[in-house]
Amino acid sequence: MDHTDHLDHLISAASEQGPGNLLRVVLIVGVLGAVLLAWFLLRGYKQDDRTDD
Repeated sequence: MDHTDHLDHLISAASEQGPGNLLRVVLIVGVLGAVLLAWFLLRGYKQDDRTDD
């Protein structure tokens, strides 16, 4: 078995597994992006209790 046969076997095995890892990465990045976006938007609504008078 030479290198090309081994590579073909790896490619066919990877294509049979489906989108599991890619879907997992997309979901994690999406959730983290939503959390960061919510934090960025909501920090502007924070009440400033300090008085500068």
